[in-house]
Amino acid sequence: QVQLVESGGGSVQAGGSLRLSCAASGFTFDRYVMGWFRQAQGKEREFVAAISWDSASIVYADSVKGRFTISRDNADKMVYLQMYSLKPEDTSVYYCAADFNQGKIFRSMGAYNYWGQGTQVTVSS
Repeated sequence: QVQLVESGGGSVQAGGSLRLSCAASGFTFDRYVMGWFRQAQGKEREFVAAISWDSASIVYADSVKGRFTISRDNADKMVYLQMYSLKPEDTSVYYCAADFNQGKIFRSMGAYNYWGQGTQVTVSS
């Protein structure tokens, strides 16, 4: 059974940091691009960051570039999103996703096969 379980969300003040984790199981983790998306209340889900199976390629949304860092540990089947300098506009539910792909990284939700349930991040001003 495929599972993606996010953790690490919470409430922080603007300028603070959080580290999100995603634990994967039930599929061959190192054959998948892993991504993070987010969805603010009343808005569409949007791409945040993604990392290739071998960590050689990483892509960030312009809105988080320089503030967020994505990483993965294939041995432990984990993917992480370290978030620094958080802003109120980063407030969203953050989702982990897996794309069965050892090639190009895609930003489109439709490319991803599996999704987690999400973890809430709230940044207050």
